Amino acid sequence: KQWYQRRVAITAGNVESLTAPDATPKDIAVAMASSGYYCGYEPHSTCPAELSLTGNTREELQGQLNNANASYRGHVLQVKEVGTYFYMCTRNNNFTNRSQKGSIVVKE
Repeated sequence: KQWYQRRVAITAGNVESLTAPDATPKDIAVAMASSGYYCGYEPHSTCPAELSLTGNTREELQGQLNNANASYRGHVLQVKEVGTYFYMCTRNNNFTNRSQKGSIVVKE
């Protein structure tokens, strides 16, 4: 699961999902890094076991996300600490005119 190990740092422990309240930061990181192919690291209320990373019954996620869906609903996140948070989309990013990245600044 090398793609997960490289991208787990994108999700801080001070973020929680409002759409899946029992999803852990690890679940959120897996769902986002896999473009929703896996709904989380482990099963939870909005993630059936067969769609989670640990219980997956489908073919393994292809390294360039070619077998992931083109659309991903994602999570509505609540950030609990002041700071600057960076994000990017790796699905459609060739570092030219399609670069999809940005930052969110959380202030008191």
